[in-house]
Amino acid sequence: MCKHRRTSHSRVVRAACGLAAALVASACSALGTGSSREVRTESGFVISESVTVGDDVRADFDNAVHLLEQNDTANGIALLTKVTEAAPTLTAAYIDLGMAYGQTGDLEHAQASLERALELNPRHPVAYNELGIVYRKMGRFDKARKSYERALKLEPEFHFARRNLAILCDVYLKDSSCALENYQLYAKAVPDDGAAAAWIADLQQRIGK
Repeated sequence: MCKHRRTSHSRVVRAACGLAAALVASACSALGTGSSREVRTESGFVISESVTVGDDVRADFDNAVHLLEQNDTANGIALLTKVTEAAPTLTAAYIDLGMAYGQTGDLEHAQASLERALELNPRHPVAYNELGIVYRKMGRFDKARKSYERALKLEPEFHFARRNLAILCDVYLKDSSCALENYQLYAKAVPDDGAAAAWIADLQQRIGK
């Protein structure tokens, strides 16, 4: 479901790649059983969710995720909305719904869905990261920063949020100190991302370091 998306700023890329699948797996593992299952994401931390629903809701959830993976966003949103109506406490469905709305440019519904996810689980780093993306698209840069920082406070190793915060500080807030610190932390966490070194070098050149 998650693909890299570049905007007019070449460094602004979608932050949750690799997490969506783990998040979905975490939710699906518990659907219909009521037991919690833990899934370790590629960022190195665990997301778990326990919920009991019927087989029909589980099938709808799985189908919605498949539709989104196939870029059938409209039908994916419709089916996820049905899931949230049938299982109003399923956090993962609201997060996926918020991400899908965000991809369509419907930022108000994206914000509402992600805020609902955080009402259900105020300690969900993925929801905070995704909400930060929405705020950034809305031009609400201070709120985006707070949302990314909240994600990182909950999970300091969440390198997708780290990268998003660095880009926000660099491109939008013009906070060079924040940008450099977070670029460097991101590069340390993801040493095989060659772009990070270029971003750091570019920033250091601009600020004369």
